[in-house]
Amino acid sequence: MYQLRGVTKQYRRGKDTVEALAGVDLTIGDGDRLVIQGPTGGGKSTLLQMLGGLDRPTAGSVELDGTDLAKLPEARLTKVRAESIGFVFQSFNLIPTLTAQENVETALVPLGLRAADRRERAAEALRSVGLGERLGHLPSEMSGGQQQRVAIARALVKNPKVLLADEPTGNLDESMRDEVMDVLEDRWKEHGLTFVMVTHDTALAKKAPRLVTIRKGRITVTENATP
Repeated sequence: MYQLRGVTKQYRRGKDTVEALAGVDLTIGDGDRLVIQGPTGGGKSTLLQMLGGLDRPTAGSVELDGTDLAKLPEARLTKVRAESIGFVFQSFNLIPTLTAQENVETALVPLGLRAADRRERAAEALRSVGLGERLGHLPSEMSGGQQQRVAIARALVKNPKVLLADEPTGNLDESMRDEVMDVLEDRWKEHGLTFVMVTHDTALAKKAPRLVTIRKGRITVTENATP
């Protein structure tokens, strides 16, 4: 479970101080599915980075299962990210010179698995997102929706506790958006993940059991935001 208390994040921009998050309090339970929405520059991606341990707050605490990510030494924080948190980004972030299977395997390298085990788990992860016949294909040989499914397989292959997605359908057309969201929601249901997604897509936001709206660093939580 996540417990955020008084999370503030300030950046320096020239002589000015910009407050991306302003005293955010938020609880996210195990297995929750939550969408974060708001205007550009309102703090959405900053909040997601706090949940993923990719950035540290200026003040406040970000606890995951009772451990404050903000206070962990960098080596331990890296270990938490490697073992417990999967990330999916808008731009896919695939390595262009690696095959689909090799891209997925990169998530397992920090776990110290044998090469044969990495290959087996990566292949199974790709099969689980419908890409069993694309193991040896490069990103340039796949559609945008297929590339995003590779990114999802890479995020899930390590069996994380948390899946964080930042505009995962932002570069996709409507049909590919629906395809990718079906995969994400199926994996959430199947694995009991805590799933947090940032999106500008109002249609997707309306389907979320919980919606966090963030403006000027302050949040409003809507429960059971269903169509």
